[in-house]
Amino acid sequence: MLSKIVLLFLAFIAVLAMFGKLHWIGGKRLASAKCKCGRYRIGKGKCACGRGGT
Repeated sequence: MLSKIVLLFLAFIAVLAMFGKLHWIGGKRLASAKCKCGRYRIGKGKCACGRGGT
């Protein structure tokens, strides 16, 4: 019984990981929020490296 619960939990986590790789939720927005250096920008200001946006 315990092994069934563990296997179901692992299968559930694997399914969540697959959906996470698809970037359905906010994927385009997160990609556009990166600076040229690869860091994520928070807000509308310049990046911490000073290179600017997008």
